[in-house]
Amino acid sequence: MDVESRQGKESPGGMAHPNYRSSSKKKRARNCCFISLAVLILLGLLFLILGLTVFKAKKPVITVNSVVLRDLGVSFDITRLQVHLNVTLQADLSVRNPNRVGFNYDSTSATLQYKGQVVGDAPVPAGKIGSRETRPMNIILTVMADRLFSNSGLYSDVMSGGLPLTTYVKLSGVVHVLFKIHVKSSTTCDLYIDVLNRKLVNQTCHYKTKL
Repeated sequence: MDVESRQGKESPGGMAHPNYRSSSKKKRARNCCFISLAVLILLGLLFLILGLTVFKAKKPVITVNSVVLRDLGVSFDITRLQVHLNVTLQADLSVRNPNRVGFNYDSTSATLQYKGQVVGDAPVPAGKIGSRETRPMNIILTVMADRLFSNSGLYSDVMSGGLPLTTYVKLSGVVHVLFKIHVKSSTTCDLYIDVLNRKLVNQTCHYKTKL
């Protein structure tokens, strides 16, 4: 019986039978496929867990640290009921990136608005904020006087002693966490300038972020 069993696995001359060798190769190939598949699944689960925990995309935050009135010039044309106004503001911002990867943002502009009308702007060039980095931004906003001539409410506002203005800054960019995630962050500040005393007397800011 032992002789017959060995003969079933070996060809004459002591060599393994071709069918036996082919079966062994198929088993090894199948085992390799299972092992590779298991490794890929484990790696996929690992990346998924990291993406949902450690490397989960977080929203960059723009904070307005201060807005300073640098210059204010006012002159009146009583006959035409017009105001010639020059205003320059300095806004000190900081952008915090809470992510463990860098935040790349596109070029944009900060705007100065009077009752919904854009009366001044300043460019904000594209850039990158590193992992968990906070970057300061200093922006100078100047009112473009020619944009205010058509606004009939300016004369009455200035004559009453107050000038309401709004600053608006929006950053749009991407965070690469396993894949590209688009992020938007913006801030709006409502300002009130005391024209008679030439100073900024009120500032209220609102923040908004979106993934």
